[in-house]
Amino acid sequence: MNTKEVADRLVELCRAGKYGQAQEELYAEDAVSIEMEGMSGGGLGNAKGLDAIREKGRKWADNIAEMHGGSVGDPVIAGNWFSLVMGIDATYKDMGRVDMQEICVYGVRDGKIVHEQFFYDM
Repeated sequence: MNTKEVADRLVELCRAGKYGQAQEELYAEDAVSIEMEGMSGGGLGNAKGLDAIREKGRKWADNIAEMHGGSVGDPVIAGNWFSLVMGIDATYKDMGRVDMQEICVYGVRDGKIVHEQFFYDM
């Protein structure tokens, strides 16, 4: 898949709430996931490798007490990179209700996501 096809498929899966399937289908084994600088470790910390990204996703999902809504924007593509605006309104077990938006930036190599990085207000 080219970058546009990867981006479109990620949007499709995320809009359906299939984040785990997106990781299995679209991520490279050596992918990295980077949170905002200054973010504490644990479930929302940086992750290197698909297994670590899967675990990060599991911890995030396990921390959600109730999902109130969410959104995934259309991708903006530049070469091997694309970005999305994502929003989530959820009640977390450890933080209470949080309604946030973030810009998600993805790098693609050989038809797989190799880099994801998130930008949001903390």
